[in-house]
Amino acid sequence: MSGKSWLARSCAWAAVAACVWQAGSLPHSPWQSAAAQTRLELERARHELVDKVLVPSGVTNKRVVQAMRDTPRHEFVAFSLRKQAYLDMALPIGDQQTISSPLIVSQMTQALDPKPDERVLEIGTGSGYQAAVLSPLVKEVYTIEIVDSLGKSAARTLKRLGYDNVHVKVGDGYLGWPEHAPFDKIIVTCSPEKVPQPLADQLADGGLMVVPVGERYSQTLYLFRKKDGKLESEALLPTLFVPMTGKAEQARQVKPDPANPRLVNGSFEEPAFKEGGQPGWYYERQVKWQDDPKSPDGGHHVVFTNSEPGLSAHLLQGFAVDGRKVSEIEVSGSVKLDDVVPASADEACGIAMTLYDEQRRELGTMFLGPLHGTAEWHVEKKTFRIPPTAREGIFRIGLFGATGTAAFDKLQMKKVEK
Repeated sequence: MSGKSWLARSCAWAAVAACVWQAGSLPHSPWQSAAAQTRLELERARHELVDKVLVPSGVTNKRVVQAMRDTPRHEFVAFSLRKQAYLDMALPIGDQQTISSPLIVSQMTQALDPKPDERVLEIGTGSGYQAAVLSPLVKEVYTIEIVDSLGKSAARTLKRLGYDNVHVKVGDGYLGWPEHAPFDKIIVTCSPEKVPQPLADQLADGGLMVVPVGERYSQTLYLFRKKDGKLESEALLPTLFVPMTGKAEQARQVKPDPANPRLVNGSFEEPAFKEGGQPGWYYERQVKWQDDPKSPDGGHHVVFTNSEPGLSAHLLQGFAVDGRKVSEIEVSGSVKLDDVVPASADEACGIAMTLYDEQRRELGTMFLGPLHGTAEWHVEKKTFRIPPTAREGIFRIGLFGATGTAAFDKLQMKKVEK
């Protein structure tokens, strides 16, 4: 796996080509190769994912951990992608949709606190993987997919694998499934701008709903509890999900501006989440939000620290970009380094930007770095050419496997005017 290939996989959409990825959280290992195709190798890869990524990231519910160990994620992706099935990354499944990363699936499942006697509604079936994880944890799973081909494919896969308590429907998930309501729990694996009212109505009183809410490229995962007919919310963590296809997505009030890509909270002045997580950023790894009046821009910055070569420390942010309207982007940031040492030629500190086309196929990764050694606050800057086919991107900062300490502040992404 080349350095740029590995770096690209360290991003993740929970759902673009979800990007997402915590793949960067895993050091290289033999099961990441194309040869990891036998039953035993796939099982070993799945257990390694659970032990090295999911559990250390806070997935501690024993039933959820066991479900993640038992669910064959490779069965829910194309055969050509099986070698990546147990990397913690989202993978394309067609129709501009993705299968969520294992970590986000396990985190959402744990937040849902599933019980054996419960009936759960899932919005956004996709490949069927999330429904398969839920299947042994609850009594019944009802799941809805708006894309006809995906819904039918997921239904066939779930039936073939024996998930008999999972019921699949093709339709608009934001309308729910009223004839089977009320539901004890609802899990939404796509990103509405706000909670759809039919889902709130179909949640049983006392029930829980887990849903990523927010703008197209910046969401917060919320846990809602229905009490006396009203939803009480608790913010869990920032995240990024592929937007849902359909009228609700088209009717968003706040839409991205792909002709003028920008970063959100690039100087980290917005307060971090109580349990960790920087607003506007997601898939945080080994990051601290630092209160420091000497920060280059404002009174805060972020610090990455890593002592294990190959273990990633990073932050990610999604953005829209139209390569037909943006030919070049200038990326800059204030950086402070303390004994930063690359783990290998492929694992180095820096700023990275990965671009995708309209089908969420990767176009390549651009890298400002490698950054190494010890240095006081200074500005790093570089201009990147944007291919005309680019439509989306993932912006990433961090150590990416290097050791030492690196601080970042005043991160900016500017369209270069011609």
